[in-house]
Amino acid sequence: MTAIVTHFADQTPSAPAMHGATRSSPARVRTILRLEGAAAFAAAVALYAHAGFSWPLFALLILAPDLAMLPYLIGPRAGAAAYNLAHIGMDRMLGYGLKYASGFADTHLGRIGRN
Repeated sequence: MTAIVTHFADQTPSAPAMHGATRSSPARVRTILRLEGAAAFAAAVALYAHAGFSWPLFALLILAPDLAMLPYLIGPRAGAAAYNLAHIGMDRMLGYGLKYASGFADTHLGRIGRN
């Protein structure tokens, strides 16, 4: 998993995500990635519920991955790797995508935020 995250952190926004892939509409790809992220997030929530852990603790822990923003203080590569590792399921469901080392707003789904 870390190798995948590091691979995305090393890429630039202009680098192709897949070599030799067939062309699909960006909207279709975004939809598939969001569904994939939703499935990963739903599976994680189901496992949490099955384990019988505290729901108030869940509410607190759902925000804990945002601590992964702290490595951005070290540099964009460390920040992108840590953030991707912490947020991969939920961010993809919401459409934010994996972060590139060039900056927080640069993702494999395109640029996020204000232009």
